[in-house]
Amino acid sequence: MLISFLALSFLFFFSLATTFIMRKFAKRIGLVDKPNSRKLHNGAVPLVGGISICISILYFLFNNPDILPNTELYASCILILVGIGALDDKYDISFKLRFAVQAGLSIMMMMIGGIELSTIGDVFGSGEVITLGWFGYLVTILAVVGAINAFNMVDGIDGLLGGLSIVTFGGLGIMLNFDGQSDLAYICLVLIVAIIPYILLNLGAFGRKRKVFMGDAGSMLIGFTVIWLLLLSSQNGSTPPLRPVTALWLIAVPLMDMTAIMIRRVRRGDSPFKPDREHLHHVFQRLGLSSTQTLVVICSIATLYAVIGISAEMLNIPEYVMFYTFIACFLAYLVLLSNIWKITSFIRKVCLK
Repeated sequence: MLISFLALSFLFFFSLATTFIMRKFAKRIGLVDKPNSRKLHNGAVPLVGGISICISILYFLFNNPDILPNTELYASCILILVGIGALDDKYDISFKLRFAVQAGLSIMMMMIGGIELSTIGDVFGSGEVITLGWFGYLVTILAVVGAINAFNMVDGIDGLLGGLSIVTFGGLGIMLNFDGQSDLAYICLVLIVAIIPYILLNLGAFGRKRKVFMGDAGSMLIGFTVIWLLLLSSQNGSTPPLRPVTALWLIAVPLMDMTAIMIRRVRRGDSPFKPDREHLHHVFQRLGLSSTQTLVVICSIATLYAVIGISAEMLNIPEYVMFYTFIACFLAYLVLLSNIWKITSFIRKVCLK
């Protein structure tokens, strides 16, 4: 226990030191985020959160190569992703290229690591576990690309991506520890410890002048790591520690937000990949909440979803009940956001009477 505490403490300070060093390097090469019509912050902020977290994770894996299955493959994938993400942060490359790289890495996961979405469980209540066969390859690619971009799109206010990732890794770690898979549970804890220094700097804990952002490099790293661990946990033999439907609850907020916003864009006749300011955090801010209040509310919602998923898993609630409940929550979310301004206008009128 003492050795683990010391190792985690060292990792925390390693990640913190790496972030401070990288922010200076980023300023020299111009890897910074500048304010524009969609990015309302002060000054040029270094985009090094993801790079620093990646270096910290690679350092840990170099010293603990056997703690994660297919360590070399995972390390190679995140290096490629972070490299592409850093290029995107610097030069704003085409989303088509990013998607192609993400799809290519998902194929590497399946072909080399044997990690794929081969079953979705008994989500329809038929009494039989549904296996996907060859269709699972396509679904895996969609799952990987979807998870990466869900976490990428939710990164809109200080602390949000870090907070949501901690909720996901924390919930998954609890499930893995409950199942006795201590190595994978420890990996989740390692990821949380590596992310905390970024959150502290991102929230200005060391002063606003030392602020850093995650960047696309970081959001893609987080999304890929989340889906890697979820697939590893939910497709692990005949009795995996995590049923596939539970994974939906652990990433509910990023997944719902991405899906809802893309549906709304398509309905308006816009490209589903066209940036806008209609994400959940934008809605809360336009309703009058501060960035800090918005962060707390959204992370609380994500925690509630995770608790529901974990509780249902431990209580062995039927998968189809969990699945249909999740769909109902998503539909309610979609309807609520689609009519949020009508609803708030009605509430204001009632309050003024």
